[in-house]
Amino acid sequence: MKAKLFNVLLIITSLLGFLKWGHDHQMFLFQIEAEIFSKILKDPLSVAHPFVLLPAIGQILLLVTLIQKQPSKTFTYIGIGGIGILMLLIFLIGCLTADGMILFSSVPFLTVAYFTIQYHRKSKIKKEKANETI
Repeated sequence: MKAKLFNVLLIITSLLGFLKWGHDHQMFLFQIEAEIFSKILKDPLSVAHPFVLLPAIGQILLLVTLIQKQPSKTFTYIGIGGIGILMLLIFLIGCLTADGMILFSSVPFLTVAYFTIQYHRKSKIKKEKANETI
């Protein structure tokens, strides 16, 4: 149950990323995703970019884990990796531009991702110890 909660938090926090470009353009990732979904039906090739596809695949895999009885660690790790690439880039952009809004918009996802990985590592160690005692 805790693994599913972590995956829900990963999905939610992945939507909080914030980007600015040009002088007057700025959007949260959930706004960008809505725009992408509206474009994908009209012109699928316009959204065929690694920084669009990898996070989208990551989110889809995390959504799949929510309907699984026991969430797949592999899907969770791949989901974190796909979304994490974009969120780390947003974090880096925030650091380089010294823009706190951009920088801190990626911190919730990165924090939840860290704790999710720690949770899965600890559960793996517990399983190994339980198998050794049998």
